[in-house]
Amino acid sequence: MPSSMVNDLNNYLDEYREDQNKKSLADTLVGQISQGEQLLMDNSDPRVKEYSDFICSLGDDYISVFFNKTGVSTYYRPKQIEIDSTWSVHSYAGDYNPLHDHGTKTIMGVSTTSWIKVPQQILDQPTAGQPQYTLNNSSGHCDGHLVFQYGRNELLDLERLRPPQHFEIKPEVGKLLVFPSWLQHMVYPFKGEGERRTVASNLNCWDVTEQSIEKGEENGNVN
Repeated sequence: MPSSMVNDLNNYLDEYREDQNKKSLADTLVGQISQGEQLLMDNSDPRVKEYSDFICSLGDDYISVFFNKTGVSTYYRPKQIEIDSTWSVHSYAGDYNPLHDHGTKTIMGVSTTSWIKVPQQILDQPTAGQPQYTLNNSSGHCDGHLVFQYGRNELLDLERLRPPQHFEIKPEVGKLLVFPSWLQHMVYPFKGEGERRTVASNLNCWDVTEQSIEKGEENGNVN
């Protein structure tokens, strides 16, 4: 994400967290965020609008690439992309997200997650796949990392030429990920000082009608 977008989101959330009318989503999200909080964001706020437009555009791109790369583009029908909800997760030491997926109002759903604050001790860790990365000796190298899980993993997978069925990602400020809402994922806890701040969204993918085409052309969200 552009640095200006990251700054706008942080400014919005710094102010919003002090608002007595802020909306907590602790009762609807699975995140075990006991030290921090999970908040519903207002997509109409000017400081969030650039982000909202950006992820709707990315949702369009993701769907197009999926149908083209899978060779089933002849079955593709245009979709109207809209934000179902956007929320922030403010995590501190010991907070984590168990394995889960996301839901949308449409069967086809796209989700996004992004980092706008990351504690330095997480940034200093090696990235999975680098030679120095290891989970032995309580290294803590996966602390605060996001993991996508899309199958079964076994110790002998490599010997069987079976590719990994999970993917681990180290948080970086400004990095934004787009993925299908069915894809299960989790976040490991971390130790030490600092806030791990995430902004996430779910996108509905409606079938296009004549009315939605007119509306989408106005908003620039018809794929």
